[in-house]
Amino acid sequence: MVLLERTTVKDYRAIAAQLAEELIENAVERDAQAGLPTYEIYRLRRSGLLAIAVPEQYGGAGASVLTLMKVTQALSNADGSIGQLYSNHLGLTTLAHVAGSEAQKERYYQGTVDHQWFWGNSINTRDTRLKIEPDGEKFRLNGVKGFGTGVPVADQMVFSAVREGVEAPYLIVLPKGREGIVFNNDWDNIGQRRTASGSISFNNVLVEPEEILGYPNFPTHAFASFLGIIAQLTKAYVYLGIAEGALKAAQNYTTTQTRPWITSGVNHITQDPYILHHYGELWAQLQAAIALADQTAIAAQTAWDKDINLTPEERGEVAISVFATKVTATRVGLEITNRIFELMGSRATATHFGFDRYWRDLRTFTLHDPIDYKFRDIGNWFLNQELPTITQYS
Repeated sequence: MVLLERTTVKDYRAIAAQLAEELIENAVERDAQAGLPTYEIYRLRRSGLLAIAVPEQYGGAGASVLTLMKVTQALSNADGSIGQLYSNHLGLTTLAHVAGSEAQKERYYQGTVDHQWFWGNSINTRDTRLKIEPDGEKFRLNGVKGFGTGVPVADQMVFSAVREGVEAPYLIVLPKGREGIVFNNDWDNIGQRRTASGSISFNNVLVEPEEILGYPNFPTHAFASFLGIIAQLTKAYVYLGIAEGALKAAQNYTTTQTRPWITSGVNHITQDPYILHHYGELWAQLQAAIALADQTAIAAQTAWDKDINLTPEERGEVAISVFATKVTATRVGLEITNRIFELMGSRATATHFGFDRYWRDLRTFTLHDPIDYKFRDIGNWFLNQELPTITQYS
């Protein structure tokens, strides 16, 4: 295992790139098989990347927001599923920091370092089928949650549940093996096939009061909801990583396999002016999107460092930058993963190459929440100076 205290911040990107090179070797086969990402999580744990978001005072690396995003981008180069799993994990390891008590913050940070916990979740607050009710001094969960990304392979599982008569949902952290939780293993979508994002059933599941984040004095400051903005940014980096991986794969195939068109007048595809133009255009678009994302990550770090002193205005301004990043990454990513086929040629559609997985993963994950509403929020800020309404997604 790579020891966190012996690894510099600069090394984490190299570790992620090396792990990505390993994971891409059988990415096509794993995508076809779908199923649980047990091997991928094992490799993440061995890499030492699971606790790098944890502050140094708890034994973690205290990596910057930008470093966390670049690690996510590198992993997503190889496999969109592992990129999503890892990006989710990063946010969840810090959830108690923004939404929990000091005791919860310390317990979950320390546990992630000491035990190399992997985190999964189903926090979709629009899914209100999971109910929490008191049972003496404790609580019980009953119902169903969907989109349980990484939950079947997680050491710590985070869920949102609704309580009758209470407006805001409860956020609950449960350890693996809690009695009454059933993984339905029904995730069979066209993309992100190794995220294990199926539904979960709860049958009278016990919840201790200390497993409810912030209970009973839930935080109300702007920082308490800031992690939702960071989560939107990590999604953008997964999109960019997938797109970058697709462009690299297309570059390799084109230079080694694609033949020039019969009327092109060139001897090699790399001399075709149209091919050169299109690759140049796609590369430039990607670099612009990455530059915007990196700029936003730096702004997000400044906001994160303010902690509970973050103002609603500061939160909202970072949210606008994140929205701009996300819509740009979405459009550029879909453009790249679609157009590469026009540049590689029809032979590249053979299933054993698996080039389609880049588009399938990106198309699936970009539907997480509609970018039309991100454009609306950006426009409303630009024209009316109104900041976004605070939700799980904004």
